Amino acid sequence: MSFAAFARAPNRRRTEAGLLALVVAITVGAYAYTGLSMAGSLPAGLAEFAASVSLLALVPHLAVRRWAARADPLILPVALLLTGLGLVLLYRLDVAYRARPDLKIAPVGNGQLVWTVIAVGLCIGVLLVVREHRWLQRYVYVTMAVALILLMAPAFFGADQFGAKRWIMLGPLSVQPGEFVKIMIAVFFAGYLTVNRDALALTGRRFLGMRLPPGRQLGPIVTIWALSLLVLVFERDLGTSLIFFGLFVIMLYLATERTSWVVCGLLMAVVGAGVVGSVEPHVHGRVAAWLHPMDAFTDAGRKAGISEQLGQALFSFGSGGLTGSGLGQGHPELIKFAGNSDFILTSVGEELGLAGVMAVLTLYALLAQRGFSAALLARDPFGKLLAVGLSSALVLQVFVVTGGVTGLIPLTGKALPFLAKGGSSMVANWLMVALLIRISDSAQRRREPIAPRGGS
Repeated sequence: MSFAAFARAPNRRRTEAGLLALVVAITVGAYAYTGLSMAGSLPAGLAEFAASVSLLALVPHLAVRRWAARADPLILPVALLLTGLGLVLLYRLDVAYRARPDLKIAPVGNGQLVWTVIAVGLCIGVLLVVREHRWLQRYVYVTMAVALILLMAPAFFGADQFGAKRWIMLGPLSVQPGEFVKIMIAVFFAGYLTVNRDALALTGRRFLGMRLPPGRQLGPIVTIWALSLLVLVFERDLGTSLIFFGLFVIMLYLATERTSWVVCGLLMAVVGAGVVGSVEPHVHGRVAAWLHPMDAFTDAGRKAGISEQLGQALFSFGSGGLTGSGLGQGHPELIKFAGNSDFILTSVGEELGLAGVMAVLTLYALLAQRGFSAALLARDPFGKLLAVGLSSALVLQVFVVTGGVTGLIPLTGKALPFLAKGGSSMVANWLMVALLIRISDSAQRRREPIAPRGGS
């Protein structure tokens, strides 16, 4: 093994360290700029915020350097940059909420920083405990059992907020099980498809140029379809249902390379959504608000109870233009609890403009791309499918959130990963980051084993 190959791991960590330093500078600079823009002076807690962000960069970097030295050097910086931008936006919203006590919205920025520290700490814990991602393959059915319990728990014990039952109240805290379920489902699908991919890919009859899956193998997709509809009916959680079913179809196609699974999945999704949308009032209301967002500003729309948030979001994007009004110079508080929901993207659109929105979406695309790259490099089928599943879950969630607030699809109410307020979302997304780092490290170690000391 050459010295150049041996030195690649330290080089990756030096690259990561430089990127993290840039992320800290951008985040702290944006925080300071927001304070100057809104109050004419630096924020009172600037030093504490800078120290917190610096530690959030330094500690996981040291953990990756110690336990995942060959991991992709972009995953951690991109995740931290998105998280830092979310903290800045929440601080900006907190200032606006304090200036508008009539909105009766409590500040959330400090609480989100605490959850970020917890999430990064758990990320480090996963890197310490899970030294090999294939260890997860031993517990795929246990993982799925826990995922199903968490998925259905809100239907029986959940709190009804904003028209959906996706939260479970634990004293003063609220938990969204759906945020953790997407990771568990990705683990289960990766393990299940690794074992059954040949049976799913090579059996079945041909019809109209497609090889249809046999009835016995069609059972899993029908079960998943039924569960996603149950979530939609009993919990009125359109976002989780879409991500749940979409993730299964994507991973099934990638494992078998059969378009018939995609066709079956799309047909099931259209039929199920049509039936549920016509009988479930909450889902029907979401569709009506999507089709006619400006009706909320008319007397008829107000009487019908159509929310004005989507209309306000479209105005917000429109007023932002290409470059935006500047951090702190917009009015995202008009969408009420923008910091607690998917509408935080409208803050980006209004104050950073189309350029800012595209930059944020590019960061998500880059993070997903690094996950797909880890899948290509992985030698084992389970690692490949798990990396694809985690990256696809991120892409699906960003799509349903972005599509909802821009009017492309009905609103789902899911949190925008890393940016929106939410402890469950933050913890789940950083656990996903930990698994992607672990898979990428394992893949690189198998491609470039570390040379023994004194070796040639």
